[in-house]
Amino acid sequence: MVETSRRRFMTTAAAASAAAALGLPLQARAEAYPDKPVRVIVPFPAGGTTDVVARLTLQKLGELMGQSFIVDNKGGANGVIGTDLAARAAPDGYTLLLNTAGAQTLSPVIYKTQYEALASFEPIAHLCDVGFVVIARKDLPANNMQELIGLAKQGKSLSASSGSSMISLITEQFKKVVGAPGIINAQYKGTSPQMQAVVAGEVDFSFDSFASVEMIRAGKVKALAVLLPQRAESFPQVPTMAEAGIEGMNFSSWSGLLAPKGTPKEIVTQLAQQMDKVMQMPDVLAKLKTYNYVPRRGTPQEFGRLIASDNERWKRIVKETNFKIE
Repeated sequence: MVETSRRRFMTTAAAASAAAALGLPLQARAEAYPDKPVRVIVPFPAGGTTDVVARLTLQKLGELMGQSFIVDNKGGANGVIGTDLAARAAPDGYTLLLNTAGAQTLSPVIYKTQYEALASFEPIAHLCDVGFVVIARKDLPANNMQELIGLAKQGKSLSASSGSSMISLITEQFKKVVGAPGIINAQYKGTSPQMQAVVAGEVDFSFDSFASVEMIRAGKVKALAVLLPQRAESFPQVPTMAEAGIEGMNFSSWSGLLAPKGTPKEIVTQLAQQMDKVMQMPDVLAKLKTYNYVPRRGTPQEFGRLIASDNERWKRIVKETNFKIE
C-alpha cells in the first residue's frame, strides 16, 4: 500500500515536472516577445487607406518594441482571403491581422467564410474609425436628405452606387428605413469607381466613405448628411442623418489589430499596451486626421465587445433587408 502510494506520488510529481518543463519555454517566449520579425496580414491591396494606416502604426509599434512588424498584403474577396489566412496562422504572436469592420464582422454574415468574427481571433487594439457621408451628383434637384427622399417617394427613378458589400448593405437599409424600395442599388467594383459614378452623373447619390472629402470641397458632388452620431470635423456644415430626421442610420467602419485565437494573453496584453502608446503620438494622430480617420483607444475586451456588437447588427440587418450579395 505504501509502495503504491509512493509510485502514485512519483508519477504525479513527474507529470507536474514535465508540465512545468513544457510551460517554461512558452512563458519565456512570451517574456522575450518579440525576438524576431512579426508578420502582419492586411487583407487588402497595398496603397489603400487600410494599408496606409497599417504601415503608419506598425512602424511606430516596431520602434517601441525593438522589432520589425512587416505588412503582408493579401487582398481579395473583400478581405476574406487575408482574414482567413490570419485565422489559420499559428497563435504564437508572430502572425497578426490588421483588419477593417467589413471583412471582420460583415463578411462572415454574407459569405461562407472559414472564420468567425470573434471566435477565430484575439482582439488587440481598436485603432481608428471612419464615417460615411451621403453624396449626390451636383445637379440633382435635392439639397438635403428630405428632398432626396421626396424625389424617391414621388416615383423618381433614383440610383445609388455601392463600392463594397458594406455600402451596398447600408444602401438597402436606407431603402427600408425611409420606405423607398424603388431606389436602384448599382454595385461598382471599388470605392473609387463608386465615387466617380456620382461625379460623372451615372448615378444620383451614394453612401461614401470619407474618401470623397476633396470632391465635396471642390464642388464636384454635394454632401447631404453624415452617418455619425455627431457632425464630421471635415465638413461641419453637413448635418447628421438624425438631424435630417432619419433614425437608425448611424454607421461607421473601423481599423483594428487582432491575432489568431489562442495567442498567449501575455503577448496580446503587451501588444495592446504598446499600441495604445502609438495611438497617443502626435505625428500619428496628425497623419490619421489627413485621412479623415478618428483615432480610438481602449482595451482588447472593449474591442471584442465592439466586434461582437457589429456582427450581431449585420446579422439583423441582412435578415431584415433580405440582402443578397451580387
